Amino acid sequence: MQFYFFNLTNPVEVLNGDRPAVVEIGPYTYREHRPMEQVDFQDNGTKVAAVNTKTYIFQRNMSRGPESELIRTVNIPVMTVIEQFKDQPLMANLISSYMRSTDEGLFTTRTVGELLWGYEDALLKALKTLKPDLDDVFGLFHKNNGSNDGQYVFYTGQQNHRDFARVDTWNGDSTLSWWTSDECNMINGTNGASFHPVIAKNETLYMFSSDLCRSLYALYEEDVTVKGIPAYRFSPPSEVFANHTVNPANAGFCVPIGNCLGSGVLNVSPCKRGAPIAMSSPHFYQADEKYVRDVFGMRPQREQHQTIIDIHPLTGFIVQAAKRLQVNVFVEKIPSFSVTGNVRTVMLPVVYLNESALIDDASATQLQKIIAQQNAVVNVPFIFIGLGIILGGVFMFLMCRQKVPESSAAERQPLLSS
Repeated sequence: MQFYFFNLTNPVEVLNGDRPAVVEIGPYTYREHRPMEQVDFQDNGTKVAAVNTKTYIFQRNMSRGPESELIRTVNIPVMTVIEQFKDQPLMANLISSYMRSTDEGLFTTRTVGELLWGYEDALLKALKTLKPDLDDVFGLFHKNNGSNDGQYVFYTGQQNHRDFARVDTWNGDSTLSWWTSDECNMINGTNGASFHPVIAKNETLYMFSSDLCRSLYALYEEDVTVKGIPAYRFSPPSEVFANHTVNPANAGFCVPIGNCLGSGVLNVSPCKRGAPIAMSSPHFYQADEKYVRDVFGMRPQREQHQTIIDIHPLTGFIVQAAKRLQVNVFVEKIPSFSVTGNVRTVMLPVVYLNESALIDDASATQLQKIIAQQNAVVNVPFIFIGLGIILGGVFMFLMCRQKVPESSAAERQPLLSS
């Protein structure tokens, strides 16, 4: 797992209404371990329940620098509190006064480790006196290291191979509740870690992502070869995150109803405790051009910022994958909160992740053996047909070369004489 942060270089100017300027800093690389645990087969082996525990270990030798490096970015706890209390004048005035007295600003400078895994926030700690159940520790992936995203129940494919690894329920539910349409609340496909065997190029591969709080799909793009293994490359098309005017099926992702963002950006605040967070592809790849223009330093590139899945079509085994997502914060001027200054309304990028996987050499060797066996089995009928044609030709050749014995004079006489 690689993290790339966007360091804000002109915070004072942004508060005065200028366009934000950011510099990409990274990668900060972590080795990800994600075993399936608490495995429990159900319904006579047709389903299996499990949790996917994820652990991240920092890899200094594969990173730009240590986790102690400083990043200046938007103060997400502050922006979250502002959004939640902007329509409550009394609370807004109290919180705004507290912010001024403690020099709590719209932007903050924190270490990589703090931004990712959490730090005690002064504003949240103060609010905890009013809301005891409030967590005063904030981190983009707080509580995600050494934990899981809930229990999945998968189909095993025992009854139908195409159901292999398909999600039946997540955390006990077969649908979601964050979105405004039944279609958008559907849990479709696998969890993206496995797919059914015998995959065709014209298939649509569905998957559910708890990071995005929604289901999505990928389509075939091209044939590729990974470590000598032939594979089909699938990738989510632009329609997956398109605005409802381009893809009407996405109208359900407008929350509240009718509050729609542009193409390429998904408002995930309903499933992120109300934080004004939106997800996109890195550098707003495949998003509306306005998001790219609004922030200086955005340079979307397909090769670096596209999500891809390379699958061996016979086994459905993933030989290479890269999930690339960007965390953005919706920033706007709120008159009742002076800390917002004259900031322009903007979707400000904070960090993007590249969660990649590549088949190891030992597994690649085993898969190559399977491919060789497959080729042998597939070619057996053609071998027999070829042998039959050759043997038939040899037989005909020998028959043609066989000498006919000479006939006697009596045998050459006509049977009837005139």
